[in-house]
Parts: sequence; structure tokens; C-alpha cells
Amino acid sequence: MVKIFIKKLIFWLLEKLNLPHILWQVQEKQNKRYIQNNVTDNGATFYPESTVSNGQDRSKIIVGNGTHIRGFLNVFDYGGKITIGEYCYLGDHSRIWSGESITIGNYVQISHNVNIMDTNAHDTNAIVRAEHFVDSLTDRKNINNKGNVRTSPIVICDHAWIGFNATILKGVTIGEGAIIGANTVVTKDVPAYTMMGGNPAFVIKKVNE
Repeated sequence: MVKIFIKKLIFWLLEKLNLPHILWQVQEKQNKRYIQNNVTDNGATFYPESTVSNGQDRSKIIVGNGTHIRGFLNVFDYGGKITIGEYCYLGDHSRIWSGESITIGNYVQISHNVNIMDTNAHDTNAIVRAEHFVDSLTDRKNINNKGNVRTSPIVICDHAWIGFNATILKGVTIGEGAIIGANTVVTKDVPAYTMMGGNPAFVIKKVNE
């Protein structure tokens, strides 16, 4: 009975003091300040759930006017750049990871839970991969070392539409007006005004320009 009473008392105090809301407001302000300091923002809207990780400088993440960001933008410490054009949308829990260059045009719609990644992120050699992981825990300076990690630019052209849970891998160009279906894995270039689906992606049909 005493434990139940104490638990109820704690919840009552939290509710009266409104501590969860206050903490949320503090975290939101800190996140907003970090985004302002680490993104070249040309009139975009960053929602409270959006996050940014930039190990370099604010010129490495550029977001255009009228673009709405709900997801995660990450530029690795060893390199990378993200450029997003005007009037684009990045859905919640979608992630853009860059170790080289990701360029997104204008009017590009990216749904939720999408992964766009221009890098393997880790070395293919098991020993080197393990050593790098251990070093990253003990010596943060080593995360600036790209090593043999393979990277290749990604380009997503104007008016493309990326469906939910899709994955876009390194070295890919997605043509203007292309549609990438839900759960599709893109490993090769996509022609303009083409609908793709599957894993790996295959052509479903051409769409009207």
C-alpha cells in the first residue's frame, strides 16, 4: 500500500509541476538551436521530431526554401554533404546518411521510414571493422578517418517520389519524376518518369511526364 501511495504521489507531483512538458520544451529548444548552428537553412521548416548530426560545418547541410523536414540528416565526420532543394518533404523516421554527397532536387517527396545512404559506413574487412568500432568507443578522433570505407554520390532529381520503407544505396541517380514504390531497394540508376518496385528494384511501368 505504501509503495502504491508513493507512486501515486510522484505522478501527482509530476502532473502538477508539468515537468515532462518543461523537459520536452528544453530539449526542443536545444535541438532547434543545434539545427540552426549546423544547417544552412534557406527557409525550410524543421519539425520537433527532426534531428541533425553534422560533424563538419553548416555548409555541409543545405536545405532549400519551402522544404519540410521531419526525419534525420547525418553528415559523417570523415566527409559528406547533403543538399536538398526547394519544396521537398522528408517524412518522419526517414534518414539521410552522407559520407560523400547526396543531392536532392526540387519538389521531391520522401515518405516515412526511408533510408538514403551514399556510404557502406563500415570497412568490409572484419578485423578492421572491429578495430574501428573499438577505437570509436575509446578515441573519438578516429571517427574522422574514412579508411577504406566505400562511398559514391547519390542524386535524386526534381519531382521524384520515394515511397515508405524504401532504401536508396550509394552511387544511384534517380531520374526526374521517378516513383520508387514502398519497400523498394534501389541499387542502380532509375530512368526519369519510371515506376520501380521490389528488391532489388525493377521497372514496373513508365509514368506520364
